[in-house]
Amino acid sequence: METLFKTPGTAVVAIGGNSLIKDKQHQTVVDQYIAAQETCRHIVAMIQEGWNVAISHGNGPQVGFILRRSELAAHEMHEVPLDVCGADSQGAIGYALQQNLCNEFRRLGVDREAATVICQTEVAADDPAFKNPTKPIGGFMDEEQAERRRKEGWDIVNDANRGYRRVVASPQPLRIVELPAIRALIAAGVVVITVGGGGIPVVADADGNLHGVAAVIDKDLASALLANNLGADLLIISTAVEKVALNFGTPEETLVGHLTLAEAKAHLAEGVHFAAGSMAPKIQAVVNYLSNGGTTAIVTNPENVARALHGETGTLFTLD
Repeated sequence: METLFKTPGTAVVAIGGNSLIKDKQHQTVVDQYIAAQETCRHIVAMIQEGWNVAISHGNGPQVGFILRRSELAAHEMHEVPLDVCGADSQGAIGYALQQNLCNEFRRLGVDREAATVICQTEVAADDPAFKNPTKPIGGFMDEEQAERRRKEGWDIVNDANRGYRRVVASPQPLRIVELPAIRALIAAGVVVITVGGGGIPVVADADGNLHGVAAVIDKDLASALLANNLGADLLIISTAVEKVALNFGTPEETLVGHLTLAEAKAHLAEGVHFAAGSMAPKIQAVVNYLSNGGTTAIVTNPENVARALHGETGTLFTLD
C-alpha cells in the first residue's frame, strides 16, 4: 500500500478530549481507558511504519468532571484551581495513553517507550482574551451562587438562560515551556504525550517566574505550535469526522479530500464553512502550522489515521 510520505519522519497527533468519551453512557474512568486503547492502536500502527510521534490531547470534559467534584466537595474540602485541574487531567489522560501504548508495543513486539510530559504553555499576561473571557467552564449556578462568585473575582454569564456559569479567557499559546525535554525524548525515540488540553496556561512575572492562570488554551492551536517547534513533518488533527466539510450543516455540504493553504485561509475567512468552537479552531491550527514552516497536515477521525496516511481518506492540507 503506497504512502503519501516516502520517508516517515516526526508527526504531532492531536486527539480530542471528547474522543475518550463516546457518549454520556460511557464517561467513567474505565470507559475512557477503553476508548484510549482503541485510539492508541491506530497510533501504534503509524509508529510501526517508522514515525516518531508526539501525542497531544484535549481535556475539556475531564477538567469539567474535576471541577464538578471540587464544587460538590467544597463544603468540606479545598477547591481545586483551574490550572491545577489542567495538570490533574494531563496526568490522568497521559497515564491512560502511555499505559495503553506500552501494552500495545509489548503485544506487537515493538521496541518503543512512551512517556507523559506535564506541560506548561506560556501566554501573554496582556492577551486581549483576558479582557473578554468567553470559555464556559464548570457547572451551573443559581443567582445567589453567581453573585458570591463574582465577589470572589470570577467572570459569570447567564448561559442561554440555563443558569449562571463561569467563563474564562482563551489566550493564544506563545511558548511551550517543556519543549527542550520534549525534543530530547523525541530524539531518543520515545513517544511523548504532552501539551494536554493545550498545556497549563502560565504567565511570566517581571523576574521571569511562571505562575498559573485561570484560562483555557485551544488544544489544536497549541499542537500546531508544538509541531512547528519540533520541525514536525506532519500534523494530524484527529477528530469526530472522517473528512472536513464545506458548507457544513447545509444542503450544500461537501466533503473535501484536499485543501491548499490558500484555500483553507479563504474558506476560514468566509466564516460560513467551519463552526466556531468546533472545526474552525482546527482549520486555524492547520493554517498556523503551514504558515510557520509546516508542509503537510491531515484532519480525520482516529480509526482512519492509517488510511489517511496512505491517501485513502481524510482531508489533506498542503502548501499548494
